[in-house]
Amino acid sequence: MNSDQAERLRQIVEDAKRDVLQRERSRFQMSDPSSLTRVMAITSGKGGVGKTNVTVNLAIALASYGKKVLVLDGDLGLANVDVVLGITPKYNLSHVISGERTLKDVITEGPGGIMVIAGGSGIQELINLSDWELLRFMLNMREMEGLFDFILIDTGAGLSHQVLRCVLAADDVLVVTTPEPAAITDAYATIKLILHKNSKAKIALLMNMVKDIPDAQRMAERLTTVVKRFIGADIRFSGYVRNDQLVEKAIRNQEPFILSYPAAAASVEINRLAAELTDSQYRQTPLRPGGVGRFIRRLTGLFSR
Repeated sequence: MNSDQAERLRQIVEDAKRDVLQRERSRFQMSDPSSLTRVMAITSGKGGVGKTNVTVNLAIALASYGKKVLVLDGDLGLANVDVVLGITPKYNLSHVISGERTLKDVITEGPGGIMVIAGGSGIQELINLSDWELLRFMLNMREMEGLFDFILIDTGAGLSHQVLRCVLAADDVLVVTTPEPAAITDAYATIKLILHKNSKAKIALLMNMVKDIPDAQRMAERLTTVVKRFIGADIRFSGYVRNDQLVEKAIRNQEPFILSYPAAAASVEINRLAAELTDSQYRQTPLRPGGVGRFIRRLTGLFSR
């Protein structure tokens, strides 16, 4: 292929991608906000704070409220949503990126009525897609709109570019931390970076593995105050999940604790968070829900920078 042919092909792809994005914008402007899927990124400043466990149990809690929920494993280094749930998906996101399967093909039914897309190295591969492959993925992802009320993305821990891109593209961000000083410091760094990139990001904070409730509440109040004072932003404290021996037992058995031990303190607290997320007042924001369409547009723009 000579340079003129390559340039013409590149222009065809660019025109096609621009046409898709324009149609997505038009569709978004005409959409009923209540029909749009809510995309939430669940992240943390460091590993070991129970982020994935929170993700899968929150998804099941949301499903118990009658919501259709999809969990997408976006952790590059340790894609383990399937391990936590005790399921063995035949396909994962990598098969979608390669074009072997569609997103609908790789959705696996999980416990408690949730659906799951296992990660593998799919998000890393997504970053390296050609324009044409990215366009194909966008069209594929768009089919998820309206099929689910929530898509929960379990991101990797830390501040890598890949994690940040997924977080910035989401409608909502839930930062999971523990009351330990090192975890709080990392959570603050994560929140600060997110707000530096997007001052309007909608961020909530969850304290996990809590042993002393008053201490956890003080730490959360201190963190939200520091964010307000030094960054000028308000973040929501969405509560805590207690450190519970039953949670540890469920993890060892590769079972969601909310199903194995529904009366446990941790289960009650996760259900409380799910109730908050499904509350109409919580969902009312100056910006209407973005849905899958806007998530893809944001993601595409971030990858092209």
